[in-house]
Amino acid sequence: MTPVFIGSEIYRGSSYGPAHPLHIPRVSTVMDLSRALGWFAPGQYRISPRAKSAALTGFHTSDYVAALERAEAAQAVDAQTCDRHGLGTTANPVFAEMFRRPATGAGGVMLAAELVREGGVVHVPGGGTHHAFADRANGFCYLNDPVLCLLALRGLGLSRIAYVDIDAHHCDGVQAALGSAEDMLLISVHEERRWPFTGALGDDGGGRAINLPVPKGFNDSEMQAVLDRLILPVLERYDPQAVVLQCGADAVEEDPLSRLALSNNAHVSIALALRALAPRLIVLGGGGYNPWSVARCWTRVWGALNGLTCEGALPDTAQAVLAGLSWNRRAPGRVPAERWWTTLQDAPRVGPVRSEVLERLAWLQPATARPHPLLAVPGP
Repeated sequence: MTPVFIGSEIYRGSSYGPAHPLHIPRVSTVMDLSRALGWFAPGQYRISPRAKSAALTGFHTSDYVAALERAEAAQAVDAQTCDRHGLGTTANPVFAEMFRRPATGAGGVMLAAELVREGGVVHVPGGGTHHAFADRANGFCYLNDPVLCLLALRGLGLSRIAYVDIDAHHCDGVQAALGSAEDMLLISVHEERRWPFTGALGDDGGGRAINLPVPKGFNDSEMQAVLDRLILPVLERYDPQAVVLQCGADAVEEDPLSRLALSNNAHVSIALALRALAPRLIVLGGGGYNPWSVARCWTRVWGALNGLTCEGALPDTAQAVLAGLSWNRRAPGRVPAERWWTTLQDAPRVGPVRSEVLERLAWLQPATARPHPLLAVPGP
């Protein structure tokens, strides 16, 4: 199956508000950049459907879905709704498309599950909102589309489904929902001592979750070690029928909401390794709060899934897409560099594989004196 990209114009016209980290364009820039590069063959781009309320209650409570719809219609929430469902907060504000936008992401990932029924690869950069809970918005996330995607894959009759999350922030909502599921394997690589302050080493989510918190400054060499020594060996042993990759771009060095030091080469390496391993692969977006690094990362991943690259300077049409971006929430040290709009591929950010990373990997390996309980037994 030729890879499919699922997008929507709703991402171009909606924003969480000018003071929010997600006021920036992300998915729409990936769409525009991919078109400028000629990376959509006929039939590859699909418009995301919007999930209906009834479909969302496959995970979310009907009361919460109704509250989210009411909040969008009224453009306001009362104190009780805010307290009960986490709507109308600084992190999850009221905005014009606060139901329709996440429902579009949810519809996209559920469509992706259907498209890989017989095998294949689908990229849904509008997905990846991994913090929402069944009855509550959380961490910029109103609906938990990764959970809905995993449940849709289960609905196809698959019994070994893996979820890999490389966002800088731990996937607390996904783990709370499916960390103890017998037919799911969850692997999260995230920054230690970073919100939501969950996903400690040794936290198995009540079942099949593997959490690897990593130190600030985590580099490409260290991520390659994690891929080679943890992610791939575990997945090869588990032999998943499908893999969902949450490909958060906030682990890239230029992001203002983390202190990791990856290049977008790391994301590409992981996506390609998982594609080679799994008969069904769905790649989601996730975090990412620097408009240039997000667009370059997810566009590179889409190109790599199609065997396409763009080394050196971008063509003028693609440079124009990136040059047209602006950002009013730059953090110290994140001053725009010319390469952010003239190139797609980051320079590798290699470095030493530090002892704390190696020690945590050793703790998680079954051959050590202290094996992780999941790895001591074969997958189902």
